Amino acid sequence: MFLVSKRILMTTSIMALMLAGCDAKDAGKNSEVVLKPAVTTGVSANPEIKILADLALNGSYGYDITRSLTTEIGPRLAGTPQEAKARRWARNKFKELGFTRIRTEPFPVKGWLRGLETAHITKPYPQRLVVTALGGSVATPKAGTKAPVAYFADYEALLAAPMGSLDGKIAYISGRMEKHRDGAGYGPANQKRRSGATEAAKRGAVAVLIRSVGTDSHRFPHTGQMRYAEDVKKIPIGALSSPDADQLDRIFAMDKDVEIKLRLNTRDLGEKISGNVMAEIRGTEKPDEIILIGAHLDSWDMGTGAVDDGAGVGIVMGAAQVLMESGLKPKRTIRVVLFGAEEVGLVGAWAYAEAHKDELAQHVLATESDFGAGKIYGIQAGKMPANKAGIAAMSAEFKYLGILPKDGDTNGGPDIIPLDAAGVPTVRLNQDGTDYFDLHHTPDDTFDKIDPKAMQQNVAAYATLIWLASESDSNFRDEK
Repeated sequence: MFLVSKRILMTTSIMALMLAGCDAKDAGKNSEVVLKPAVTTGVSANPEIKILADLALNGSYGYDITRSLTTEIGPRLAGTPQEAKARRWARNKFKELGFTRIRTEPFPVKGWLRGLETAHITKPYPQRLVVTALGGSVATPKAGTKAPVAYFADYEALLAAPMGSLDGKIAYISGRMEKHRDGAGYGPANQKRRSGATEAAKRGAVAVLIRSVGTDSHRFPHTGQMRYAEDVKKIPIGALSSPDADQLDRIFAMDKDVEIKLRLNTRDLGEKISGNVMAEIRGTEKPDEIILIGAHLDSWDMGTGAVDDGAGVGIVMGAAQVLMESGLKPKRTIRVVLFGAEEVGLVGAWAYAEAHKDELAQHVLATESDFGAGKIYGIQAGKMPANKAGIAAMSAEFKYLGILPKDGDTNGGPDIIPLDAAGVPTVRLNQDGTDYFDLHHTPDDTFDKIDPKAMQQNVAAYATLIWLASESDSNFRDEK
């Protein structure tokens, strides 16, 4: 607590000096007040932003929080004891950092666990493949499934296959994901993960293998949630690492018949409990008006959930911590929400929207950090004209971080989709995700992939955002 108080004293003194136009020599002989922010050029004429920038760009706020979560808790699969530990960690961390109104809002979620998972080519060239089950997949028979394989260059090729053409076969869907800074290749590539099992089952398949939805060349398969249609037989589905998918592609290019034995011993655990954890910095003048910044607390079970989404947890908690330690007092309430069970279908996001439906009209602005820890390059507003005007009015203040206005509309991030649908104004700080899908949903998603400098820039951007939004005269909503 001494360190926090000292930092507040320093930054409050600095702000007083800047507002009064004082020079360091006018501060007398007090050794603390003569200290100036390290960031004094290229920031903004706004003295409050200079204070926030000094703290964020010279500290390790978000980085330390992410390290704590990924080291002390590790993987946090929805509905598991590890996710419950993460909720307790979050409450304790919020308390330690000085937040108020800390609470957990539980909700039910379907429990699922992976087990033993293997795949082998049995014909024509016997060898092992590296595979992982997709989230929610049913199991193969305990001894596995051995069947001839039908090749599809992409998801569209599967859709073009006649009904009944896959009777007794394993469908293999290839198709590479394109790498883009904004992750634009994810949606098209993800179709086979989301719906491949249902479409293959309609055509008679007994199981499905897909090329991982990722952009790396590592021998790590990417997991991720899949979906079954209610009226179609459920069949197991797994993802192959990219090098193993390449191997299959080469064999099929030789016009060889392929047979694979697949074993996925997954388990349906029935209904379990997840939950959202949240805390606030209470507004001084408009406490009932809420600026929501979020991230998701759960992760997949293969890595430690650092880029997805431990980094986001660190960024939003760290940004709010910077605001508190700056001594600045926001007019509006800043609410930090750590959503549960995002990976299995935005379950926590929909639960939050339902639990807070009576106060959504008081949500002035909402956003989420859920795209790793790459540097932010753009600021983008939601679709309403007043939303766009309000963000445009503050966008110049982000230039010191290399962040420029970005065209188009945003829904604010995955967990913000239900709030966007309910009419809550949104904003997105767009991160460089060029390498995000190299790590996403793999064992390679670990803390060593986080760049401390990029985290500083993210924390500075979110701290700037929540301060400007708290002080804005706009409510970011169109008048009715």
